[in-house]
Amino acid sequence: MSELFNVSANPHVRSKDTTQTIMRDVLIALAPAAIFGIYNFGLDALLRIVIGIVTCVAAEAIYQYFMHKKVTVGDLSAAVTGLLIAMNVPPTLNVGYEILGCLFGIIIVKQLFGGLGQNFMNPALAARCFLLIAFTSPMTTFMYDGVSSATPLAVLKPGAEPGEATSLLTLFIGSHSGVIGETSAICLIIGACYLLIRKVISIKIPATYIISFALLIFFFAPGHAFDAEYMLKEVCGGGLLLGAFFMATDYVTSPITPMGKIVFGIFLGFLTFIFRMFGGSAEGVSYAIIFSNCLVPLIEKYTVPKSFGKKKVKAAPAK
Repeated sequence: MSELFNVSANPHVRSKDTTQTIMRDVLIALAPAAIFGIYNFGLDALLRIVIGIVTCVAAEAIYQYFMHKKVTVGDLSAAVTGLLIAMNVPPTLNVGYEILGCLFGIIIVKQLFGGLGQNFMNPALAARCFLLIAFTSPMTTFMYDGVSSATPLAVLKPGAEPGEATSLLTLFIGSHSGVIGETSAICLIIGACYLLIRKVISIKIPATYIISFALLIFFFAPGHAFDAEYMLKEVCGGGLLLGAFFMATDYVTSPITPMGKIVFGIFLGFLTFIFRMFGGSAEGVSYAIIFSNCLVPLIEKYTVPKSFGKKKVKAAPAK
């Protein structure tokens, strides 16, 4: 047998990709939406993007230094977390609150669980949920062109007070209120295409997520069943595209099994539909992904492919 096969130690599959190159690609993919956010909201958005990245990188470096661990900020994962946190907050949020969110995401959610690869939920989304719970009013107050206004999702929500509807074209371009990085669907799609072309992410999770959510909206949205325009507005509005392509696909907190990715995406679509249609707030992507992150071990347990050549052992008949 040894004459036929060259047996070597694992890993048997190698790649030139490193954590740094993957995170660099994610930063590049997020750039169009971040740049549009700065164009849309001005220097307030730029300030929060800079503060988010600097705070996360500094927090990780200082924690690792004082805990006598290897400082790993060069892998760019902290920079990605900082950018994502900034893109998930309103441009008017008090910078002190943003810094607290960054510290929570990096130290509590990431480092205290062992660092990159050990955290059980996405640090950026955990930070956003923390800020939403701790500072609900500032996190849900939105300004556009100096005027306080409701987000398109708030107007679309079933049972909401009537307001000025946002056109599908405006939602696609992104010239409306919201958090810094989620308003422009076209910019997020451009970034997603870059990640797919670079093979940084698989299409399975985002496609299953978006399609399952869209189908549920189309068939079961209260008062808007079989309304294609309403469905497209729900897909383009809010944080669905940002969450589907940039956070639900997080390597650490998403399933690695092929069937697990599909189950994960369907579950995300179902939860987002429930939260948006029947929840207390207009958005639901963050909570859907965080909740699903906690179910990943269970999903993987039941979706592990059978080993090649392994037969299921039948139980002996009872005597």
